[in-house]
Amino acid sequence: MKKISLIFKEVSENRIKNTLKSSEAVFVIKYSGVSSPDLCSLRQSLKRSNASMFVVKNSVARRALKDSGLDLLIKNVEGPCSLVFVKEEPVIVSQVLCNFVKEHEQLKLEGGTLKDKILERKDIESMSKLPSKGALRAQLVGVLNSPISGLVITLSQVLAKFVYCLDQIKGKKSTGGTPRA
Repeated sequence: MKKISLIFKEVSENRIKNTLKSSEAVFVIKYSGVSSPDLCSLRQSLKRSNASMFVVKNSVARRALKDSGLDLLIKNVEGPCSLVFVKEEPVIVSQVLCNFVKEHEQLKLEGGTLKDKILERKDIESMSKLPSKGALRAQLVGVLNSPISGLVITLSQVLAKFVYCLDQIKGKKSTGGTPRA
């Protein structure tokens, strides 16, 4: 019969592997020196962003990362660290993490992955400065809508000038004068 600690490690490792498969991005953070209430606050912020934070033993995390083909991320798993799994919108989660790091300097961003690309700390910080998918979509709609709006305004101006011209001709004829060209 297996020891409970081995069963717990196997369950944790399988959970990490399964969560990695369904995650768009994974970030490794070091939380040494951050208070428990602050970590709870971070977890809640991540949950609102459709992400989750998982604290696990480093040996278990390393095995799961290695089995998932993320060998380059293993070097970031040192000391008390946590994995942040992102289901969608990695930009928003990186913004949450970077804002939290500004308020709590003990928390350190170590690195992560986005799809199959390895990210360094500076990459995550750069990503946090990007607009979200929703904002990018709104900008795209605005860009696509701009030529159409310009065309409508131009055509309405031509029509307005034509009506104005007809009105001038009507006014000249009713007063008996000749219209100006």
